[in-house]
Amino acid sequence: MRRRTFLAAAGTAAAASTFPAPAIGQGIRELKLVCSFPMFPALQLLARTITELSGGRLKVTAFGADELVGSFEVFDAVSEGVADMYWSTEYYWQDRSPAFPFFTTVPFGLTPAETVAWIHYGGGQELWDELGANFNLKPLPAGSSGVQMGGWFGKEMISIEDFKGLRYRIPGLGGEVLRRLGAIVINLPPLEIVPALKSGALDAAEWVGPNDDLQLGLHTAAKYYYYPGFHEPGTTNSLSINKKLWESLTSEDRVMIETVVASSYTYVRAETHVNRIKALPTLLEEHGVQLRKFDDGILRAFGKASGEVVAEIGTGDPFTRRVYESYMKFREASRKWTNISVRAYLNARELDFPYGN
Repeated sequence: MRRRTFLAAAGTAAAASTFPAPAIGQGIRELKLVCSFPMFPALQLLARTITELSGGRLKVTAFGADELVGSFEVFDAVSEGVADMYWSTEYYWQDRSPAFPFFTTVPFGLTPAETVAWIHYGGGQELWDELGANFNLKPLPAGSSGVQMGGWFGKEMISIEDFKGLRYRIPGLGGEVLRRLGAIVINLPPLEIVPALKSGALDAAEWVGPNDDLQLGLHTAAKYYYYPGFHEPGTTNSLSINKKLWESLTSEDRVMIETVVASSYTYVRAETHVNRIKALPTLLEEHGVQLRKFDDGILRAFGKASGEVVAEIGTGDPFTRRVYESYMKFREASRKWTNISVRAYLNARELDFPYGN
């Protein structure tokens, strides 16, 4: 197993080709970090930390979505070397390989803790490296948005029949699940979601969770907010680095970047949790959002279709089959432990007993 460090450290080609290649001069390498999402603190912190820990030799500048390249252009920009690293979610690239979603999240798949355990200790990173190498990329897990919400709707969703003909923004394999259940699936970049909902081009949309959704303004376009997000139970954010650039770095710099990215994962996971528990009351109490849980009958329909989709995608080609078999083996083993640990504890915590003052 390759060495891992977990110390805590404080497009298109045409569109991308207008930007200069990395500058190397006076011992300083100016590196561009592009992102599929609007600028956020963790992205700036990661860029700043790599710059500072390298003593300024690796000067990383971060760009949010559409500041340098478009949300869905970051993959090509980094693969072709006109940008140096990207922050995104790998299911955006499933048209390049059906294996990519397994390194972000799959419907009814692994939780955040299970996902990062599979990547680091269950063979996931080695498979991810093999996949990334086909596109001149070195991938790393850089954050997790955890279990996501089910989405925003203009009406209450009573039964699975309500999804038929629904114009729904939902990415990844979750989108294929909803498509099979009769929805019209439309995948839009984040900044286009709210205008599409307001114009009627969309009937429903999911994004991430309370804080991110509040910042994006989804509460201004729909009032029914559903959970759980079956389609994204443990969404992993990736930092992928141009492989030629990665191989040109010293071993010390590679370890430093791995350490910073591992720290970023922890930071993003913690910040996401805190921001969500703050933002949900704001949505409900200040903006009149109506919180709803998907009916168990709807969830069972989601689950059945999800199992079919994941199996079909996972067995479509020899490499993806290897990823799928590794992922499913880990899921089954982890599910047994999670049921008698995390699930049992959370159920116990909700029992009626006095606690504290």
